[in-house]
Amino acid sequence: MNNLRELTLRGTILGALITIVFTASNVYLGLKVGLTFSSAIPAAVISMAILRLFSGSTILENNMVQTQASAAGTLSSVIFVMPGLLMMGYWSNFPFWLTFAVCAAGGMLGVLFSIPLRHVMVVKSDLPYPEGVAAAEILKAGSKTDDKEANDGLKDIVFGGIIASIVSLFTNGFRLLSDSTAYWFTGGKSIFQIPMGFSLALLSAGYLIGIISGIAVLIGTIIAWGFGIPILSALTDYDTSQPLSKIAMGMWATDIRFIGAGTIAIAAVWTLLTLIKPVIEGLKTSLKTLRSDISVNDIERTDRDLSPKTIFIIMAGMLIILVATFHSFISDSGLSTGIAWLLVICAVLFAFIMGFLVAAACGYMAGLVGSSASPISGIAIVAAIAISLILLGLSETHGMLSSVEGTDFITALALFTTSVVLSIACISNDNLQDLKTGYLVHATPWRQQVALLIGCVVGAIVIAPILEILYNAYGFTGAVPRTNMDPTQVLAAPQATLMTTIAKGIFSHNLDWTMILIGLAVGATVIIIDLILAKKKTKFRLPALAIGLGIYLPPSITLAIFTGSLLSWIVKRQAYAKAQKLNLDPESEFKKVDRKASLIASGLIVGESLVGVILAIVIVISVTNGGGDAPLAIFPDLGDVSQYLGLFVFITICCLIIRRSLSALKR
Repeated sequence: MNNLRELTLRGTILGALITIVFTASNVYLGLKVGLTFSSAIPAAVISMAILRLFSGSTILENNMVQTQASAAGTLSSVIFVMPGLLMMGYWSNFPFWLTFAVCAAGGMLGVLFSIPLRHVMVVKSDLPYPEGVAAAEILKAGSKTDDKEANDGLKDIVFGGIIASIVSLFTNGFRLLSDSTAYWFTGGKSIFQIPMGFSLALLSAGYLIGIISGIAVLIGTIIAWGFGIPILSALTDYDTSQPLSKIAMGMWATDIRFIGAGTIAIAAVWTLLTLIKPVIEGLKTSLKTLRSDISVNDIERTDRDLSPKTIFIIMAGMLIILVATFHSFISDSGLSTGIAWLLVICAVLFAFIMGFLVAAACGYMAGLVGSSASPISGIAIVAAIAISLILLGLSETHGMLSSVEGTDFITALALFTTSVVLSIACISNDNLQDLKTGYLVHATPWRQQVALLIGCVVGAIVIAPILEILYNAYGFTGAVPRTNMDPTQVLAAPQATLMTTIAKGIFSHNLDWTMILIGLAVGATVIIIDLILAKKKTKFRLPALAIGLGIYLPPSITLAIFTGSLLSWIVKRQAYAKAQKLNLDPESEFKKVDRKASLIASGLIVGESLVGVILAIVIVISVTNGGGDAPLAIFPDLGDVSQYLGLFVFITICCLIIRRSLSALKR
């Protein structure tokens, strides 16, 4: 094994190319619906299929490619905060160097913070690490079958990608198909709707989270739209001449959504509280490891991390970069040198200490539920509230909130600091998952850690220009680059909208805590119910985070996600039934079916997201040359016809996914 290729130049280049694809996909998906997906498994499949064309490719080399690509794809979660700087009007674009520095320094610190946790949380732990184990199984299967499985997997990804690309082009480009529909009606003064979304990326996200989380998302949607909006509209004297959709969505955005925010926040805090013991153990192991004076030569290759000296040198470099970055951000505020440096030190220390604490928590959560299901946005909410309260105290002490400009600046600083913490958290969330994959395929940990660091740099380079392109093409909620833009095409950026609202509310002392407190009560109730279900050892659970998302996200999004989770349940039931009919082992056969369906789902996400990015480039070029925001629109005014067509295509593709997934049983 010592002579096998592992961290190679060709693998690094391939990893960088895959990184660009998945980072662009995740940035678009995250801004559109507030969700990202783990790119480890599709990256592993693509790597195996491509590297087999070269001589001497190995399982370890493929592992390095997926490690690098998944790190960069995960780093895109920084978009859960950073667009808020445009939403509040502090930035008018995304400065490349500031954005790059936040993503790169934060991401690399996330890698470094989680290295000492590898031994206790990966090697000695019985945490499931679902995505890490799945990626390892794919890598092993590909190496044993002369990459036939890798080729089949690549075909599934391409299949999903082509379908989603075509549908997305006809939906968002040609405007022939609608991406959602809703039937609105009233009962007395209460407003109701029956919604549905047709996004294939959301369908796929629902498949990947599974039926339990999907049901929880549906319950959250029912809380918001089956109870919240009808009750609120019944108690409100609204203008009946306005469309019902406009009235209800306004109530949801200004009131009901904060119930979801409260639910998400308490779910995140509860998760952190349940992790106190393993986090403390992880921190103790970290300190013990860093004090170790064992010679590198005495450590097995498969247990060799980056040396403490290397870790400290890189860490010091990242701290210097953060100091320079925050100083650059703060220097334009017009504050005195002393206060400016006080804010720099406060922000850097908060980002460093909070990042160190959440690294262990995120690593554990990823091991428990997987990177995709880990409540990163909830941690960002906690970080945003914490730094806002700290800066509020400093600001009031030094009179920085006496002007609108001062309040805007300190709010922007809170969001900017939170974005660093989020960069650390999301990479820590992914890092241990990748190291688990490496552990199972006998990779060299320090080489994986180098690949992760490279992935952070590549991802950081890509994120800023993609954000800039998407903003100029579609705009974000509350921040559009041009007037009279199509409101249906604006990217919701739900988490960034929430972070901005919370931070602005704290500094202006007018945050409406009523709905947030209701959300906290809802979340606490759900947590208690979930604990009761856990004690009864029932398969059905009630994850509070998923319910919070169901309340917080628009119903056209949550219904599409639930449909995807329902699809996963149907595929599972059909797979088991068909396997028993063919006298095959249901468990092993379902794994084949589920793997095939998951790769198709990944392809659907990538296809839709990439077309979204490509269309953004086309729109920017069109607008720059005096054209419109919909340069490819051929059928812009089909009305209900486009909704019926969208529904028909959506149902047809669902059936196609089930059929293709179940075809794995024939092999």
